[in-house]
Amino acid sequence: MTENRQTRSTSTKIAIVGAGAVGTAVAYSSLIRGVARTVALLDINKAKVTAEVLDLSHGLEFVPRADIIGDDDVAVCAGADVVVFTAGAKQKPGQSRLELAEATIGLTKKILPGLLDVAPDAIYVMVTNPVDIVTYAALKFSGLPRNQLFGSGTVLDSSRLRFLLSQYTGVAPQNVHAYIAGEHGDSEIPLWTSATIGAVPLLEWEALPGYQPLDEAARRSIHHDVVHAAYKIIEGKGATNYAIGLAATRIVEAILKDEHRILPVSTVAEGFAGLDDVCLSLPAVVGRSGCGRRLDVKLSDDERAGLLASAQTLREMQAGFGL
Repeated sequence: MTENRQTRSTSTKIAIVGAGAVGTAVAYSSLIRGVARTVALLDINKAKVTAEVLDLSHGLEFVPRADIIGDDDVAVCAGADVVVFTAGAKQKPGQSRLELAEATIGLTKKILPGLLDVAPDAIYVMVTNPVDIVTYAALKFSGLPRNQLFGSGTVLDSSRLRFLLSQYTGVAPQNVHAYIAGEHGDSEIPLWTSATIGAVPLLEWEALPGYQPLDEAARRSIHHDVVHAAYKIIEGKGATNYAIGLAATRIVEAILKDEHRILPVSTVAEGFAGLDDVCLSLPAVVGRSGCGRRLDVKLSDDERAGLLASAQTLREMQAGFGL
């Protein structure tokens, strides 16, 4: 039994589509965490992907045993256990965000068939933005079940929320248990009702000495900062990549290690009244078979209304792309 487990662990492979800022961050964090025995990068720019692989290879002495490979041929992804899709269309001068999103959806439709040919049994994690729309489109294009293909959703947003709450309350982020749900975007909402700090319900939290009360105004400010975090980072450095790289790697780790970890990933909200036929994020169990059962999270009336509004925003966007 032990021998079989070792065989499986040493043969694991993660394929990353796109060797840009996010794709390389996923590769880098995957190598450092020792997530898989083989990390493969796929990108249409062969010179770029070759250089990235060479750079990462020079640090293999300092990480858990792994191989890093890359190419512009989809065959490099063959036999992958998990495929992380980070590729997106490049914005052209004068091109709107909606036009960019439409181009990314077209790119996804073009790339997916080749990936499915070489890695039909892989779990597919979509990271490309707008991630909820791209995930919905990819499910339609691929015909894969919702457990096998899903989006990174609000895993990063929830991490941002926990970080800000930890800063505000003086408690480690690992002891803050709170989720952002809905769209990965401006209409996302925090689930305050179900949130806890340690074993204390967040709405009942009493401030530690030297810290301010976590009142409604504070929560509203924190929510605002979560929603606008990416804009602030992009304004300063042009892109977000480190934290999403870690977030995507955490999802991959939960899959490959069959952790049954609860993560707010994006997939079709089946069985939720008013949230049907749209991809958005709610806490779900993630393991070796991909995205499993979604949790029946307690919601306040305001939170339920916020989720419905977020779903409607996404539904209108989907309709705009003919999905």
